[in-house]
Amino acid sequence: MCSRISLFEGHEVSATTTTTTWTHDTVLLNEAVDALSIKPSGTYIDGTFGRGGHAALILQRLGPDGHLLGVDRDLEAVAFAQTWRDSRFAIRHQAFHTISDLPEASVDGLLMDLGVSSPQIDDPTRGFSFRHDGPLDMRMDTTRGQSVAQWLVDATPESIAEVIRDYGEERFAVQISKAIDRRRQERGVIRTTLELAQVVASAVKTREPGKDPATRTFQAFRIFINAELEELQQALSASLRLLRPGGRLVVISFHSLEDRIVKQFIAGHSREVVDRRALFAPSTPLRLKALGRVKASAEEVSHNPRSRSAVMRVAERTETPL
Repeated sequence: MCSRISLFEGHEVSATTTTTTWTHDTVLLNEAVDALSIKPSGTYIDGTFGRGGHAALILQRLGPDGHLLGVDRDLEAVAFAQTWRDSRFAIRHQAFHTISDLPEASVDGLLMDLGVSSPQIDDPTRGFSFRHDGPLDMRMDTTRGQSVAQWLVDATPESIAEVIRDYGEERFAVQISKAIDRRRQERGVIRTTLELAQVVASAVKTREPGKDPATRTFQAFRIFINAELEELQQALSASLRLLRPGGRLVVISFHSLEDRIVKQFIAGHSREVVDRRALFAPSTPLRLKALGRVKASAEEVSHNPRSRSAVMRVAERTETPL
């Protein structure tokens, strides 16, 4: 078994930010931790620590020899995690794809709760929400990379339309892109969330009842600026090497783009692959066993409407990693 030192050493960081209290209801809390099938002495990764809802329950079920590594790009989340005093727990301030540098076959379970957290949405200074005015940022990690406002300064109308279409599945992508370009030419840079929301609303003439016209565009820009789908693909690939036989992969998605990637990844590694060009060659063995798909209950959705779109997929590592 991998020791705590080799898995955790050097991953604790000092966050200089201060924390603010924002409420957060953890989606599929018991379902996700149940799906991990916690072993008291096991080693687990919470790939998106957030405000620690899943992590706290995992620690409750771990014994004194168990280990949990939390990972998050958000300095507020990291600062909150550092207030925890538990020798079994460590936090890493990085994107979750960085788990790929951990030792092979060192983990009994990996949980990823994707997307943006309630504290990030509810804090106007983070720039994720079109309901409250704030700087147009949307970075998960505000210490690196471009904000959405900075990207929009030089992005071409074609590239803006492509992002909105591909990451937001928005049928009015071209119209929105043209409206953004007109706004830049007439009044300069778009700097705040409400400015962007108003531009989008001017270009989107129809929308589903109860859905803000800016919803898909904000989703698209957030996913793009944080490279969320690329991060997910890299972390899923890393899971095959990190999980021990019998280890569980649990992923909670909140929109179809994420869920499609997770579904295809699990399906692709849950069946034998035969090379039809070499029929007598051994088939590629199963690497995962699909264990199912779970959605939030009606009771949870009534209590926490943000759980309505959540889809959890679970798989178990089969053969010993090569």
